[in-house]
Amino acid sequence: MPVRSAAENGPHGADGSPAPHAEPVARLAATRTESRRAVRGIRGGRRRRSEDTEPLTPLPRGRERGAGRREWLRYGSAMAEIVYPPVIGAALTLFRALDLKIRIEGAERIPRTGGAVLVSNHISYLDFIFAGLAARPSGRLVRFMAKKEVFDHRISGPLMRGMHHIPVDRGAGAAAFGAALKSLRGGEVVGVFAEATISRSFTIKEIKNGAVRMAVGAKVPMIPVSLWGTQRLWTKGHPKKLLQRHVPITIRVGEPMHPQRGDDYDAVTADLRGRMSEMLDQAQRGYPEIPQGVWWQPRHLGGTAPTPEEADKLDAEEAEVRAARRES
Repeated sequence: MPVRSAAENGPHGADGSPAPHAEPVARLAATRTESRRAVRGIRGGRRRRSEDTEPLTPLPRGRERGAGRREWLRYGSAMAEIVYPPVIGAALTLFRALDLKIRIEGAERIPRTGGAVLVSNHISYLDFIFAGLAARPSGRLVRFMAKKEVFDHRISGPLMRGMHHIPVDRGAGAAAFGAALKSLRGGEVVGVFAEATISRSFTIKEIKNGAVRMAVGAKVPMIPVSLWGTQRLWTKGHPKKLLQRHVPITIRVGEPMHPQRGDDYDAVTADLRGRMSEMLDQAQRGYPEIPQGVWWQPRHLGGTAPTPEEADKLDAEEAEVRAARRES
């Protein structure tokens, strides 16, 4: 399963809030043999080069070993990275085995150094994996903001902490916002799903201005990302099809936005949503498969997904059920 940027592939494609859920993270981490090989290859500079993946910069040996640890910056962060690279290796191995047709467009827009807020649409429980791949050609690791419950899970929790993702307690969001600002100011790329939940209609839901405020507070760019095709593997209201083969996945990276203090944050947020909607529509209309009458297509393209109004009603009903459970 080759994973390439659009710049590498040319015009014909490749032949690469809510957050990570426990099962997909655990499933990827279970590929222990590949993970260990990935770590050994990275540390020793022995990872085999392939036209399908970007080579990683090996760590220097001998007296330069201490400085070599800073070479993890090539792979994303000055933090000690023990967990994240093997998880990426396991994911890529799985995607290659499934022959997923992943196409990344605009990856060069993600900076190789410095902080940035990556704002992605949300259509699948696996979106954090694919949105993170958008930053891979730039050698970056994305720290996603994820609901606290994922960190409390006995399997996914240690992995999430090991990958330095950011827990979000919806009852105390200020702490997560502060942690995100700290990461951004430290030069990290922080990932946000601004819709706050999966879009059942496969259109862009209303979004809040948290991503804009983060970008302004840390003085970093805000970069929109659109995903399409990931919903076919696992999304809300439909059975998992994690082992489905040959599925096209489109990852589009938009032009960076640079909101400033004093801007109308709601207006900037509306602009962000408009850009994300346009990018998603382009990804949908340029998708290799546009069948009629299938559940994973939006209604306006001939699919049977709920309309945005129907999706909002379903979300409201689901929220009522969750609230009733908490009170019981």
